[in-house]
Amino acid sequence: MSADTPIWSPTPAGIAQTQLTAFAQTLAARGQWSGRSGDYASLWRWSVEQAPAFWSSFMDFAGVIAEGAREPALLDATAMPGARWFPELRLNFAENLLRFDGDAVALIAHDERGRRRTLTRTQLRARVAEVAAALAADGVGEGDRVAGFMPNTLETVVAMLATASLGAVWSSCSPDFGEAGVLDRFGQIAPKVLFACDGYRYGGKDIDTRARIARVRAALPDLSRLVIVPFLGDTPDLSPLPGAVAMPDYGVPGAAPRYRRVAFDAPLYVMFSSGTTGKPKCIVHGVGGTLLQQLKEHRLHGDLREGDTLFFFTTCGWMMWNWLVAGLGTGATLLLYDGSPFHPGAPRLWDLAQAEGVTHFGTSPKYLSALDKDGYRPAQHHPLPRLRLLYSTGSPLAPEQFDYVDAAIKPGVQLASISGGTDIVSCFALGNPWSPVYRGELQGPGLGMAVDVFGEDGQPLRGAPGELVCTKPFPSMPVGFWNDADGARYRAAYFERFPGVWHHGDYCEFTAHGGLRISGRSDATLNPGGVRIGTAEIYRVVDALPEVLESVVVGHRHDNDDRVILFVRLREGMVWSDALGDKIRRAIRAELTPRHVPAKILPCPEVPRTISGKITEIAVRDLLHGKPVKNTDALANPQALEYFRTLPSQALF
Repeated sequence: MSADTPIWSPTPAGIAQTQLTAFAQTLAARGQWSGRSGDYASLWRWSVEQAPAFWSSFMDFAGVIAEGAREPALLDATAMPGARWFPELRLNFAENLLRFDGDAVALIAHDERGRRRTLTRTQLRARVAEVAAALAADGVGEGDRVAGFMPNTLETVVAMLATASLGAVWSSCSPDFGEAGVLDRFGQIAPKVLFACDGYRYGGKDIDTRARIARVRAALPDLSRLVIVPFLGDTPDLSPLPGAVAMPDYGVPGAAPRYRRVAFDAPLYVMFSSGTTGKPKCIVHGVGGTLLQQLKEHRLHGDLREGDTLFFFTTCGWMMWNWLVAGLGTGATLLLYDGSPFHPGAPRLWDLAQAEGVTHFGTSPKYLSALDKDGYRPAQHHPLPRLRLLYSTGSPLAPEQFDYVDAAIKPGVQLASISGGTDIVSCFALGNPWSPVYRGELQGPGLGMAVDVFGEDGQPLRGAPGELVCTKPFPSMPVGFWNDADGARYRAAYFERFPGVWHHGDYCEFTAHGGLRISGRSDATLNPGGVRIGTAEIYRVVDALPEVLESVVVGHRHDNDDRVILFVRLREGMVWSDALGDKIRRAIRAELTPRHVPAKILPCPEVPRTISGKITEIAVRDLLHGKPVKNTDALANPQALEYFRTLPSQALF
């Protein structure tokens, strides 16, 4: 297929029915925007040039529940950081997500035990109120922290919403984190209450977490309450955890809902960077900015609405869980799943999507690649009649994976590759229902997001890859970092490279279609002979080869130059040979350029990844240069580092 031929295009009738069109019509009726429906580039330009008007108008359109003056919408509009959105407004995150009532199902949860549990809107509101009352009785109030060491299930959503309803601050990680990884995170924020599960099941194996929880509790001196959620069984054995209370018993029956409205920039979440180079950064996100951004992305970009069902394969250690939960604010049903996506086999998630009528399905390139390598084609077994949109994020999506989705999952489905991160708990670039989808491209920058690409000189760059930046303030910029009173660490993280401009750390370029192509993290970018190469370019070619399961590519500094070193993990039954190495080199040379061809290709037993599934090139690069990896607890498979740690230096030549 030609690069200029879209793999998906909206129809005029489809455009007319979207919430984005309804929003655009309200802008036109107010005389704010004079473009035509379907012209996304025009609407995006208006949204960044008139950002206060855009966000204020969207707040009206979305029916955000708040009190206080809407004006001024933005103070210190040119300050990055320092700009303040809606400084006179007060609102509550949980109140806005729980605005829908009635017998419609709000949450559906599946797990590897084969359980299917649900909560209706009314049941969810009631249960949140009961748990909030118990938290209040335990002394939790505005600004206090509540933590979750939890699987992706009903009780986690309830605990988060109960926390938010009090104006308190929620933070979570998944139960596959090690003890040190949990304490590196929660130890910095001193939670008053900890919700934890008795264990979890993954790949058919039960993992008991109670001993780990006991050690975590002992190391959190400010903890006044430990609440245990039964997940391995119906009733938890609390004998290893004296004084803990079981979640079914934690709550005040019949408690009325209460929502403490707080300042727009009051803290809602503390989220954490991956932490592979040291203790994770504690990124504080505000109530109003998180709500507005995530509602905008669900309603205007994803066209999510009442009657829809949203699924994203995620854990509570990844920001996509927080993003997923915000879908409640559209009136949609959320499908939660905790467990392996391949247990007991490749059909697992597609069986759920078919049975539950999923309209919006979210996953990662790694998962799509694994399906493809496995030869599984969901479309042959699941018609998925309600599926309209498939999201992918976590790493760049290769052009061939666009083809796979179109051919093997559902022909004609809209594929939205999205990119943002924990840093903004939302997206810089993503899909929209007005623009065509082209292979290998994100459809465009998000509304209200002044996304640009800068060269090394800090000037806008076109026709070549550079640094992803945002040149104007946006509501979901972090409130700051925890324990960073003067903001020095926050400024250094995002505003040091280009003063007054958000520098995100992705290596990307604008396309001729107005979309973006992301080539990986700029701190992992290869630089042989002074030419910058995004790692995603090499992964696209190598990981498509039938012999290769996955790979990791890094730059190795030698004789004042970067040598490209590629490590490949072979599929089961494959054996490494010089002939296979030559095949990989030929493929890279043919698909890319001679400069992309690695100086050395080596087989490896495992590719190290973070707990959220991202390849950790920097950890591998540091080990090859004799530097230690400071925080292996941030990794899902820290044992994978041993191969690189013990690799003889002569093997690289």
